Amino acid sequence: MIRDITLGQYYDADSIIHRLDPRVKLAFTLIYIASLYVGKSVYCYLFAAAFLCGLIALSRVPVHFMLRGLKSIVVILVISALFNIFVIDGQVLVRFWIFRITLEGLKTAGLMVVRLILLIVGSSVMTLTTTPNDLTDGLERSLGFLKVIHVPIHEISMMMSIALRFIPILVEEVNKIMKAQMARGADFDGGGLIKKAKAMVPMLIPLFVSSFRRAADLALAMEARCYHGGEGRTKMYPLKYKKEDFLAYLVLFVYLGCMIALGRLT
Repeated sequence: MIRDITLGQYYDADSIIHRLDPRVKLAFTLIYIASLYVGKSVYCYLFAAAFLCGLIALSRVPVHFMLRGLKSIVVILVISALFNIFVIDGQVLVRFWIFRITLEGLKTAGLMVVRLILLIVGSSVMTLTTTPNDLTDGLERSLGFLKVIHVPIHEISMMMSIALRFIPILVEEVNKIMKAQMARGADFDGGGLIKKAKAMVPMLIPLFVSSFRRAADLALAMEARCYHGGEGRTKMYPLKYKKEDFLAYLVLFVYLGCMIALGRLT
């Protein structure tokens, strides 16, 4: 499951989505997530899914690679669905012991699962088509107005960039540790859920040790390069909007308007 995490990974491809300004992709992610809560009908989610499929096709990222990240949240999806099925009141379809399944619970659970899937895949479009450096620059430029009230935007952006960059590194480290322990007779696939959880415990200690070691090396490297925050720093490649970026903004706001209209009509 850990090996299926795609968040923070960058998929190199030559597409119009990759070439867009990172500020546009940040705005897309925020507006897309908000639109999933504006419209709560089946038609809204179908329109959002069709829009997302179009973006995935334009990004030239393989669909199986995009959907692979959903394996790591299967447990969350199942728990969310069961919680809504058994808790929400309404027309009772099945009743057993102290549990009851209602029609409204099934509808709400289905819509919530679809919403979570669209949310995860939509967020993955941004991370898979944007390098951590571009994401940091875009976040810093987008939230630059907060510097007026002395919010350390550069430092916050740097921390988020480092965190995203460390995710694929930690996943690779987990793979190495698991292969090393499997060569020594460890079994990570056999048994039930509890046995698998216990088998993961011996892997956590070397993973934490490796993480702290990498963090210390990174801190020393930044100090050796005289890094002391973003005050007075300049960019080698400053962000500039192009015609396709303004066109992307237009498409994004048209999509949001359509979602609001669908939400009101349905």
